[in-house]
Amino acid sequence: MSKILFKNPEAVDPATEPKTLLERRSFLRYTGLSLAAGGLLLAGCSKELDNVTAAPGVTNATEADGTMVDVGSGDLGILNYAYALEQLEAAFYAMVLEGKYYKETSAPAREVLRDIEAHERIHRDFLKKAIMSTGGMIIKDLEPDFSAIDFNTKEGVLGAAKAFEDLGVSAYNGAGPLIESPDYLTIAGKIVSVEARHAAIIRDFLDYNSFVGPDVVDPSTGLEKSRMPAEVASLANMYLKPGSKISVANLPTS
Repeated sequence: MSKILFKNPEAVDPATEPKTLLERRSFLRYTGLSLAAGGLLLAGCSKELDNVTAAPGVTNATEADGTMVDVGSGDLGILNYAYALEQLEAAFYAMVLEGKYYKETSAPAREVLRDIEAHERIHRDFLKKAIMSTGGMIIKDLEPDFSAIDFNTKEGVLGAAKAFEDLGVSAYNGAGPLIESPDYLTIAGKIVSVEARHAAIIRDFLDYNSFVGPDVVDPSTGLEKSRMPAEVASLANMYLKPGSKISVANLPTS
């Protein structure tokens, strides 16, 4: 089985690439991940928030010493942490849709990127609504710094997309055990499943059949790897401007 999962990628025939991309886009569409389905996700999760209250011990999300944005503590801190990551991803894909690579790539690839951009925007707005519905403090709008990303090339765009999607999946996986509220855990589970589909298709666009590579899925357990908030924040902060870099110092660690 491992030979099948991790065999060397095969080159994709440019003549068949549009059909291949359409088939992969169907993977998103038929699993309910088009823009319309994203709206249903938002509506469905809103019902779960009706009975969610602020977790005890949550501190206000404030800027610590003027240079770092403290996401807070407890469950609301974790929601702010997720909100920060979704802000970053939404901003990235908004830039992708304005770049040269997006404008010059195939129509099916553009449709996939549009779908992903829409999902990330919905995730961002949903988490903002979730936090505000509790009456808890919400972090400010963060300013990204994408100066290191080349939005003109396939490698630049998809390489960055792969990094962001893999980071997002590992972040939700790492934060899951730290969440106390079953409602919050349900929300995180619904979002991470979508992020994992994004990660899979982006990886396959870059390197065929790499969607379950051993760098993200442990071949001995079949489980996706995870990262703790401190590690995630250090990576995310590379793409945030000074004054928008996040601090997760007050989040639980176990």
